[in-house]
Amino acid sequence: MSPLNKSQRVPLLCYVTDRRSLVAAEPAEVRDILLRKVAAAAAAGVDWIQIREKDLSAKECSALTRDVLQLIANSVADVRSRARIVVNDRLDVALAVQADGVHLGEKSLPPQEARRFVNLLRREKDFLIGASCHSLEAAKVAEQDGADYLIFGPVFATPAKAVYGAPQGLEQLAEVCRAVALPVLAIGGITLENAASCLSAGASGIAVIRLFQDAGDMTAVVRALRRVSA
Repeated sequence: MSPLNKSQRVPLLCYVTDRRSLVAAEPAEVRDILLRKVAAAAAAGVDWIQIREKDLSAKECSALTRDVLQLIANSVADVRSRARIVVNDRLDVALAVQADGVHLGEKSLPPQEARRFVNLLRREKDFLIGASCHSLEAAKVAEQDGADYLIFGPVFATPAKAVYGAPQGLEQLAEVCRAVALPVLAIGGITLENAASCLSAGASGIAVIRLFQDAGDMTAVVRALRRVSA
């Protein structure tokens, strides 16, 4: 059974990292900038941080995730209030560095297979397994396979408009939220202006890259999102 439920604090806020979209004078600076963004997000009260750096090797992803975990451990005294760190796709890395979970794509290892590895290492009580879905059918499959939460989208991003338009994106989000018992986070073109519509559609939260990563004042953005559900 999922350790999460729809009655938990709403909205759940997930910062999805993308260091390649960061602007830096030198490539070597990008990693440090990303770590500062992660620290700011954690300090502002973001619930989850998904390390989504698909071009990194296992060794590089492991090193980055270890640094993120250490950074947050040093900056937040109360373990219960710290952001949970989830690694995109790399179950091996997530388990090796003792991250809080893994997020799987539709073409990744199925959640039920990931769960077997997690159980072997006796991490089943505290390890999150999330899954991306782009359709109602995929959402139902991920739930049946034992995912703890879903990320659905894109809702507003250009691909969504090209496929089924923004209004239909919200309609599909609502359909998925009604059909599954798991928390569903919306992703794709989420802004302060349209976040409320995602929550009204039944989403338990949002997962974003640019809204957090481009924020000049991360705390102000998080506070504004918390007010959306007040």
